[in-house]
Amino acid sequence: MIGLKRFVELIAFAAALGAQNPLLKPGLYATLQTSNGAITARLYEKETPIAVRNFVALAQGTKPWKDPKTGALVKRPLYDNLTFHRVLPGLMIQSGDSTGTGSHDCGITIRDEFLPGLRFDRAGRLAVANTGAPDSGGCQFFITTDVMPQWSGKYTIFGEVVAGLEVADKISHVRVRGDRPVDPAELIGVTIERISPAPRK
Repeated sequence: MIGLKRFVELIAFAAALGAQNPLLKPGLYATLQTSNGAITARLYEKETPIAVRNFVALAQGTKPWKDPKTGALVKRPLYDNLTFHRVLPGLMIQSGDSTGTGSHDCGITIRDEFLPGLRFDRAGRLAVANTGAPDSGGCQFFITTDVMPQWSGKYTIFGEVVAGLEVADKISHVRVRGDRPVDPAELIGVTIERISPAPRK
C-alpha cells in the first residue's frame, strides 16, 4: 500500500506523461520522476525485450529482488525513493541501487542484448549497468548525457530519452567526489505507460 504523498506523485506523473502523449509515437514509455524534474524514455521492447521486461517488472514491483536489509526476496517497486548514486560529470547518471552505494546485489542478473544498430552514438541512451563481466546486468541502469562510442557493445541499451534530457544533464553536473555525488539527486519513482496508436476514423 502506498502513502498519500506517493499516490499524489503518481497522479502527477501520469498527468505529465499524458500531456506529452500527442507528441509521442505509439510504444512503451517509462517516466522517471526525479528531484530535478521528469525524464521520459521510450523503451526498446522489440529490440531488447529481456532488459525492458526486467526494468518494467522492477519498476512496477512484479519481479522479486533481494532486500538489502533482510536478504529476503521482495515484490515491491524497486525504483522508489532512490538516488542517482553515481555520476560521470557531463557524461552519465546512474541509479537503481536501493542502498545508494552501487554495490548492492539485488539477486538478479540478465543476459546481455547487444545490437549493432544500438550504439552510444547520441546522448539520452538508457542502458543496463553491469560489472564488466558478461551477462552481469541486473537492477541498476544509467542514462548518458553525451556521446560515448567506447561503451557500444559493452552495455545493453534498452531505451532512449525523448523528453527531459536537460534534467538528466543537470543531474550529471552536480558536485562529485570521484564518481559519487556530494548531494545526489533523488529518483522518486518510475511509471510505465503504453501509448497506443490513434484509433482509425
